[in-house]
Amino acid sequence: MGNDYFSIKFENDQLIFLDQTKLPLEEVYVTTDRYERIAEAIEKLEIRGAPLIGIAAAYALALSIKNSSGSESAENFNLAFKRLYRTRPTAVNLFHALNQVKNIFESCKASENVYQMVLTEAKEIHQDDMDKCSKIGENGLLIFKKKSTILTHCNTGKLATGGDGTAFSVIKKGYENGLVELVYADETRPLLQGLRLTTFELERSGIPFAVQSDSMAAVLMQQSKIDFVITGADRIALNGDSANKIGTYNLAVLCNYHNIPFYIAAPTTTIDTKIATGSEIEIEFRNKNELLAISGVQVAPNHYRTFSPAFDVTPAHLISGIITEEKIYYFPYNFIK
Repeated sequence: MGNDYFSIKFENDQLIFLDQTKLPLEEVYVTTDRYERIAEAIEKLEIRGAPLIGIAAAYALALSIKNSSGSESAENFNLAFKRLYRTRPTAVNLFHALNQVKNIFESCKASENVYQMVLTEAKEIHQDDMDKCSKIGENGLLIFKKKSTILTHCNTGKLATGGDGTAFSVIKKGYENGLVELVYADETRPLLQGLRLTTFELERSGIPFAVQSDSMAAVLMQQSKIDFVITGADRIALNGDSANKIGTYNLAVLCNYHNIPFYIAAPTTTIDTKIATGSEIEIEFRNKNELLAISGVQVAPNHYRTFSPAFDVTPAHLISGIITEEKIYYFPYNFIK
């Protein structure tokens, strides 16, 4: 299999995205020029991953004013901004991108070329994330001490970003340099992003992997089969506390107990400079049907009560290092220069 898929593309004034809810069994691309369709895709996790959500939202804002001008353009833009702003609460990249595009719109909304100017900003946000992914991968080579067996959680590759990924970029770059023996991918309940998406990307990249349920990670560590764990992040506080897919905190605690390095890889756009600690991060709760059903098949009665946070927060002291496009930060974290 070739590495010939893409997560998102803008062509002919339309956004084309890979519907990730259908992977890995179906590779279905959706084409739209409607911001509402893109907002729905973000909510339904057809488009997911903190950096990719921001990129998609930026393109959606541009599309909201494609066929309008003057006061109508401003009204459409503001409606789209509010709609996109409420799609997902945890990943800070979404709000960075929305506000970045809004600043451009406000500065040029009287121009006849406002659509092209806003679209150019969205494309620059996309390219910027591609560049950051590449640099994260390069910087991440420093964490390898030998040819390693790695455990990762959720999905952090091309399906989550504008480029090769965050944690996945580190893994891919390591493999290309002969530093990766095997990757264990947590299945990542309840929506199986590891089983469905990370394995899809590992296979397409030719990287050796095995998949296991989330609850098997402790046994792998107990048997000394893991050299280090690396995940992504959706929002990082100034002290280094990091929100990521539910189950990440479990891994950090297990690594601490077994004396295994636990790393996070994320662009600096994931660092929220407005919050001091992870206690200020709003955690999204998902519909209980995502827990009580698997791929649309009901596996438990719908009247069951559930606890279904989409993310958890890993305290900074449990994180061995945070790999960004700038450098690797170490505890105690201080992102303010």
